[in-house]
Amino acid sequence: MALLTRKTWLLAKIESSEGSDPTPVGGSNAIQVTDVDLTPIEADNVQAPSLQGFLGNSTRGTVLANKRVSVSFTTELSGSGAAGTAPAYGPLLKSCGLSETVASSTSVTYAPVSASFSSCTIYCFYDLTRHKITGARGTVTFSLVAGQIATATFQFIGIYNAPDSTDMSGTWTLANQAAGLEVNDTNVTTATFHGATSQRIESFDLALNNELVYKETASSKQALIVNRAPGGTAVIEALDTATTDYFAKASAVATGATDIILGASGGNIVRLKADQTDIVGGSYGDTSGAYSLNLPYLALPTTAGNNEMSLIYT
Repeated sequence: MALLTRKTWLLAKIESSEGSDPTPVGGSNAIQVTDVDLTPIEADNVQAPSLQGFLGNSTRGTVLANKRVSVSFTTELSGSGAAGTAPAYGPLLKSCGLSETVASSTSVTYAPVSASFSSCTIYCFYDLTRHKITGARGTVTFSLVAGQIATATFQFIGIYNAPDSTDMSGTWTLANQAAGLEVNDTNVTTATFHGATSQRIESFDLALNNELVYKETASSKQALIVNRAPGGTAVIEALDTATTDYFAKASAVATGATDIILGASGGNIVRLKADQTDIVGGSYGDTSGAYSLNLPYLALPTTAGNNEMSLIYT
């Protein structure tokens, strides 16, 4: 029987021991995703060189060294539905080099770390085929575009496990993942970029830009986060420089605070902050006959480190 593309789903769970499968189940580890793109096996192809008396490939088979799996997908950037409860995709955020701090019944905050990185196991089901990715670590890009639902797009690499036909344990049940909100002037309650408030933001993205490396030794297999360079681009309706002069902001080599809040109902309020936003350029665009400004930026840390950005759910 053909495998159907609509029958694609994903489970993820934090590992208590890196690379050890914690067996995610449908009842509590399901995550609603879209745009799933799985590379079920990546490898460094190694073929023994040989002189064999004739032209052509070696008669020896190719060794697939450093076998790994990569997967990318998108989820709605939304809360759990209850303040102080992590969203269903919290394990993914933690496995992208972010800490998770829970204030009961109040908030869940994610912020960068430089040590003690979490990892997760991802089960990616392509209909009847299960692809199990252990020791998974990744990176994420948060995207808010006017007139569309806010999203988080993840990219992961992890340890290869042979695909199988193992059924999901339990029933796929979506929990702790509220419906995403449209980015508009009702749902966005704060739109501050580089210290300028109430900006007419047409789109905004913030990528962690984690540098991912897969490494094997004689006794270990690991997906590693070895660096990050958070940043992105804000596209803002252009106003005269007397109102907000972003060219002066960029030229001043000074940082400003960025703060975007989406949602007003407790349990589904998402806040993105980059307190040291550094504008690194600027260009004009055309949006429906009106000028826009494309403003690439970096999210810088202070000397304390690990505070380039934060993601807060309330």
